[in-house]
Amino acid sequence: ALVRRYQRRIFRLAFHLVRTGAEAEDVTQETFVRAYQALDRFDGRSEPFTWLYRIAVNLSLNTLRARKVSRDSTPSDDPRIEALLLETRPSQGGDPATATQQRQLAVALCDGIDTLSDTLRTTLILVCVDGLGHEDAAKILGCPEGTVAWRVHEARRKLREYLASRGFGGEA
Repeated sequence: ALVRRYQRRIFRLAFHLVRTGAEAEDVTQETFVRAYQALDRFDGRSEPFTWLYRIAVNLSLNTLRARKVSRDSTPSDDPRIEALLLETRPSQGGDPATATQQRQLAVALCDGIDTLSDTLRTTLILVCVDGLGHEDAAKILGCPEGTVAWRVHEARRKLREYLASRGFGGEA
């Protein structure tokens, strides 16, 4: 039941953190294996998804550390770009110039997210991409809600600076 309910969310979280589909699948699978192995230690003080997210975040960060992430530019076929374009694309038509500009902005945004520290990126993804509240994100990250709020603010500030340095102003 937990796998059916949370698998997509765990995969999406892992994908945003590790940035490759294969590694995100591995992290997702390992999250549920670890949760199953530790099920007897789950004390119920938090929601199951909070517990699973914490496992997924830890495994994702371990994956990043193990491969010593290089901060290369985002590949043009990055699925995150298509997801951003689907969210911002007008429902009807649109000219090619606008579509190209939106794609360039999406690539720059993904590149900017990738330049954030693991801590800021993880917090930003939990709150802004997955839509978790500060309280749930704080439980998952093991920090106060105020820290979550500061991290989101700081991540957004750094993204604005990054986008501005790439020529994207107010429209970004």
